[in-house]
Amino acid sequence: MVVWLMPSTLAEPVYCELEIKKSRFLTWLEPVASSEDAKARLTSIRKQYPDARHVCFAFYVNGSSGLSDDGEPSGTAAKPMFNVIAHNDLINVMAIVVRYFGGIKLGAGGLARAYGGAVAQAMTLANVVKVERKFTLKLTFDFALESQVRRVLAPFSIELENLQYTSTVSAVVTVSESTSAEVLSQLQSIAPGSSALVIDCDDPEAGL
Repeated sequence: MVVWLMPSTLAEPVYCELEIKKSRFLTWLEPVASSEDAKARLTSIRKQYPDARHVCFAFYVNGSSGLSDDGEPSGTAAKPMFNVIAHNDLINVMAIVVRYFGGIKLGAGGLARAYGGAVAQAMTLANVVKVERKFTLKLTFDFALESQVRRVLAPFSIELENLQYTSTVSAVVTVSESTSAEVLSQLQSIAPGSSALVIDCDDPEAGL
């Protein structure tokens, strides 16, 4: 049986400020729908704070990530920020930290703690919500099994899409991760161990 974990995102953006040895760290932690949206948000922040010494960011959106230390020593800003995102199992989220240098150097360890701590502080203000992913399954089955397939899918309000009739029937269905295990189990029970019903999934995260 396949088990899919349900990740989380933020219900709305949060903002906080942190001061460490006279350096100010302005932090945004926000939900974003795409990498393009993340880049657009970063551009907006850069325009809003053109005099900032550093504008560092980390995001994880739809399986893609982006990180930048923006002039800070490598690994001291974006990676600690991203680690907070990963530790909290967040997806479709962006963290931006604007630093105004206060004249006192923090050192590599101090910078890592500061940037990671800034995002961690923002997390304490965040309203985290579960994100239910959806997966597309391709079904190929014998004509005689169509009624059984439809009978299994009906209670889940799942429709056969892109139906094609050749020597067999092919279709795609969209399943939510919360019901995926049950749907798969019932479909597989129609023709266990037989090529009369084949289920394929192109999404590597599905684990099928």
